[in-house]
Parts: sequence; C-alpha cells; structure tokens
Amino acid sequence: MRYLHLDVFTETPFEGNQLAVFPDPPPGTAVERMQRIAAEMAFSETTFVLPREGAGHVRMRIFTPTAELPMAGHPTIGTTFALAAAGVIDRGRPEFIFELGVGPTPVALEWSADRLAFAWMAQQLPEFGPRIEDRAACAAAFGLSQADMMDLPIEAVSCGVPFLFVPLASRGAVDRVGVETRALARLFGEAHIGELPIFFFTTDRVGATGDETAYSRMLAPAFGILEDPATGGASGPLGCYMLQYGLISAEDARGLISLQGMAMKRPSRIHIAVESNGGRITGVRVGGTAVLVAEGQLLV
Repeated sequence: MRYLHLDVFTETPFEGNQLAVFPDPPPGTAVERMQRIAAEMAFSETTFVLPREGAGHVRMRIFTPTAELPMAGHPTIGTTFALAAAGVIDRGRPEFIFELGVGPTPVALEWSADRLAFAWMAQQLPEFGPRIEDRAACAAAFGLSQADMMDLPIEAVSCGVPFLFVPLASRGAVDRVGVETRALARLFGEAHIGELPIFFFTTDRVGATGDETAYSRMLAPAFGILEDPATGGASGPLGCYMLQYGLISAEDARGLISLQGMAMKRPSRIHIAVESNGGRITGVRVGGTAVLVAEGQLLV
C-alpha cells in the first residue's frame, strides 16, 4: 500500500504536524485494517482516500492511532496537498470536495504557477457548550494555578469535532501545561461530559516574535495523542471562541493565525477566518500549507 508522508501547516520539513496519506488503498480495505495501520504509523492522524459515494470528489476516512474521526483539519489540508502532488487534483482547480464523516467538505485552492500554494478548508458553524465550572479542579488537573487561567469560560466548542477550550493568561502558563490523567478523568466525570481533547491558548503577546494572534497547545490523551503540533479541527472553534468572548474584533476574526507546536519543536502556523454578521457567526475556514517529505510502501 503506497503512502505519502507530509508535514502540515508549515513549508519547512520536520516542522508542522505529520500526516500519512494512503491515496489508493486496495478496494474493500476493512475499517479494522485502516485503524491498525493508523496505529502502526503512529502519527496524530492517518488518512485513506476512497472512491466517492455522494457529492464529493473523493471520500476520505481519518484515523488517530486509537479512533476514527468524522473530520479533522490537518488531515484535510495535508491530503489536499498530497493529492495535488500525485496529480489527482488538476492544476489550477479552484475547489475540491471531500466526503467526510460530517458531510461534503469543500476546500478552496490557491495556486502558484503549477504548484498548490495554499488551501482553505470550510468548517461547520460552531456549537458552544458544555462547560466545566470547577476552576480549581481544572487548574489542578493541568498542573496550573487558578491565577494562570483567564476569567473566561472553560467550554467545549465544536465545528465538527468538540474540543475543551482553556484560555490562559500567559505563554508561560501554556508552556507549563501538563495533564494528570486520573484527575482529568475525574474532572470530566464530575462535569458529566465525555472526555474531550483539550485546547490551551493565550492571546498574550509577551515574548512573541511573529504575527500570531494566539499561542496554543492541544493535548488529547483519550485519543492516543499526548500532544498535537497542529490541530486544524480545533482552530476554527478557537477563532469562534475568541470572537464570542471579545478577545478579538469581528474585523480581526477574518484573518487570524494560531501558533501551535512550539513546545514540541514543531512550529505550526494555522490560518483562521471567521465571518460574522450582527454578532452571529456565518462562516468558518481554516487554511494552511503542507510539504511532502517522504513516500513509501506499507507491506501488508
């Protein structure tokens, strides 16, 4: 089985988020086999490109090492670049549609000569809630003090997949985050919600050297991901959260950058665009680049 290895949300090899793409798995490949392959690849996500079944150009299935996801950002952006490199996406095409678990998902394409230069993934409109109200328990589960946390909701937000958003006061606090798994399980259990991936972020500019709007990390131990260097599926909800709670203006929300992966020495730049009208969010997009770093064959 042929696969492509890309680094996503970066133009520099060995940065960004790793992705394995199987562009043409054998017909009839079982879901159980896909899941075992994703565990073998051991990246945050692995994708399998399958023949279309409905309104899209192809169907895509996305797996973490332990579970299938209905959608995810870095696999969608990375697979777009993989298919462009493989010639599946024609040069100059303005849009490509993936059939994902959440339905048809369009990706807008920007080209530089005959090379794909940038891709924008449309995401669903946000759903907010539930919240975790016990801030002391939350801080303890993450190895932080309550002073490290902003006075804003600790809340789940989804644009297809829910993440728990934890706004922090400083970059130092984001860098210090750790997860005590038993305390985390208790935290979610007492809040009567299933365990979610956790997205930590700050808008603190102290120590910033670039044009990023947010400095972030994502930990998802329940999904077999100790830490993810770039999380496109959480980045749309991040922009929505920041707009909803006044951390950015409606104008600024149309062009955000989240810098993620610094703690892993895999810096990733995720572009976010949130459109709104009269305080109501009307559109969410996440965009970025990717670089092909390897090709191979899995002998199964």
